Amino acid sequence: MKKLPLASTREVRKWAVTTARTNGREFSLMIGTFCLATLIGLAGPQLLGLLVDSVTAGTTTGRIDLLAGVFVVVLLLQAWIKRGARLRARKFGEHVLADTREQFVGNALTLPLGTVEGTGTGDLLSRATTDLSRVDHAVRNAAPEILVAIVAVLLTTVAMVLTSPLLSLGLLVAVPLLAATTTWYQRRVPARMQEMLDSWGTLQSITHETVEGSRTSEALGLTERRVGFGRHALDDALLGERKLRALQVRWMPSLEISYVLPIAVMLLLGAFAYGQGWVGLGTVTTMLLYAQAMTTPLNEALFWLEDLQVSLAALRRVLGVKAVESSSATEAPSGRDIAVSDVRFGYTEGREVLHGIDLQVPRGERLAIVGPSGAGKSTLGRLLAGISAPTSGSIQIGGTEVSTLADDVLRGEVLLLTQEHHVFSGTVRENLALPARRAGGEWTDDELRNALASVGASAWVSALPNGLNTEIGSGSHPVPAGVAQQLALARVVLADPHTLVLDEATSLLDTGSARDLERSLSAVLKGRTVIAIAHRLHTAAAADRVAVIEAGRITELGSHADLLTADGPYAALVAAAS
Repeated sequence: MKKLPLASTREVRKWAVTTARTNGREFSLMIGTFCLATLIGLAGPQLLGLLVDSVTAGTTTGRIDLLAGVFVVVLLLQAWIKRGARLRARKFGEHVLADTREQFVGNALTLPLGTVEGTGTGDLLSRATTDLSRVDHAVRNAAPEILVAIVAVLLTTVAMVLTSPLLSLGLLVAVPLLAATTTWYQRRVPARMQEMLDSWGTLQSITHETVEGSRTSEALGLTERRVGFGRHALDDALLGERKLRALQVRWMPSLEISYVLPIAVMLLLGAFAYGQGWVGLGTVTTMLLYAQAMTTPLNEALFWLEDLQVSLAALRRVLGVKAVESSSATEAPSGRDIAVSDVRFGYTEGREVLHGIDLQVPRGERLAIVGPSGAGKSTLGRLLAGISAPTSGSIQIGGTEVSTLADDVLRGEVLLLTQEHHVFSGTVRENLALPARRAGGEWTDDELRNALASVGASAWVSALPNGLNTEIGSGSHPVPAGVAQQLALARVVLADPHTLVLDEATSLLDTGSARDLERSLSAVLKGRTVIAIAHRLHTAAAADRVAVIEAGRITELGSHADLLTADGPYAALVAAAS
């Protein structure tokens, strides 16, 4: 299965820079507050060093109490300012996350349906949930904590150099080890991170599809196979986790050693320098405290580094869902006739579903497409509606390739209505008013009621407690499956497309209701092209022509009467349904 693309490292950096610039004031205040807290904290070791020198030189208890009191005040002040800095970081993170979520949803809505279905909804779902949650965690927690650690390490290093350049040389002993091991780790960890996230995304995709198609799997006896797919995906995800942990286990000991080495070297240098009279005991104490204090932010950075790296890999997946910039035709075709020429299509490479389809559908014709399950009827309907593009061949409306039309133009030309309909949480009015009104503005109550009447749903809506303003959908007034189809058909009436592809759109209605609905639609859709994909053959009997598809090929094409007279595949289907 194909996957949605990943954003490049350059795009991630650009996002970070743009985010910082867009939220410049909040970002600057956050950084400034962290720096202030760190600077105040640097006074602690200096006070302790001064305390040691005072005790060594001999001083009063009052001075010792004063220094100790100031030290406590410094600690409390630093804690208070750091708390404020973290609060600012959390608020900044929430703001950034909200913008990122909105951008993600906006970009996802521009993706072509064929792209989403070709990659599987699970991939998009995992990016919208798990990956965004990882980014959320990093922005609110990992990034601020690592930022605090970096600022603390840098300012502590500066303070150490200013306090004693000689003893500061002890820090250099850790550089070769730290640089070598970190370079080794960073070269390998991005690929491991991406592999791990992809494997978890695949697992979520398989789980989602297994649950969604559970009834089909059970009916076909494929439950154990789907469970096996899930177990295999889980094994792959756990293997990805173990590979990542193996890298970390090999890297972390070198980090721990790099913390201890500077302290040991500095202690030796301090003893030698104190013996030579180059530094005082208080200075040695201050430097050792600085070196020891530096391990805390380094440990914090190490603790949060994995989360940050995982979130960066997740961010590549989130930013990989990019808005589609359409270069398609923005003008409507000059004609309405549909021409299908030598169309071939396959969902996977090397496995064709449609084989050389040729079909001419003049404007205003009602064409019924029938055939056994799996013959390719729905696939042809998707191609005619422009949801998927043919592997080869041509599908044109008025001489313009369907696949080149911009979405807003295409939906004014041809619209696909399937047997699966979603009821959105909201009022009946909001569910109906989804199509854009050609004349602009809002749909009037009369227009909505006329659309409902044309599909036979006005009585159901009139019986609701608040009519058009009744809340329906999840957690509200229940909507029967048949009524959900009627609401979807009412939206089609409002959208007013020139060509309508009905893919078993009345399958959830009983036969009598389906016939009443189709009679109503016949009047509404008069003069428009209607391509009906149906398993109920009464639909075919009312059509101008019938196309029979078997094994991805059109085997018969003609009127209902002519095909019955021919006594071929269509006549056999009618006889089997009688």
